[in-house]
Amino acid sequence: MASAFPHQPPVTHSPRQQTNIVVDRDEASEILQVLSSQSAQEILGALKSEPRTTSEIASAVDQSMQNVSYHLDRLCEAKLITPADTWYSEKGKEMTVYALATEQLVVKFYDSND
Repeated sequence: MASAFPHQPPVTHSPRQQTNIVVDRDEASEILQVLSSQSAQEILGALKSEPRTTSEIASAVDQSMQNVSYHLDRLCEAKLITPADTWYSEKGKEMTVYALATEQLVVKFYDSND
């Protein structure tokens, strides 16, 4: 039976070219803390080729949906990924499609005493 909802339409998303991360010795970088997790790094790797849903990411990185959801939230807060679209399952459940928010991360070191 055909669904009234689109299952997986193409996602049109263009990430930013570059994001600069400024590391100051007086203040820890939230983005670097998020990136220190191997799970977060694997999730970013899974999104490199194409946008995906939480369940697709969990399958790609062989982790639980709960763990992936936790890291997706942190990656979104750090603005490293972004919700790019919404798909619907065959049962009509809404699923967020995540994509990379930037193509390159550039780490810059800053010393406030200079």
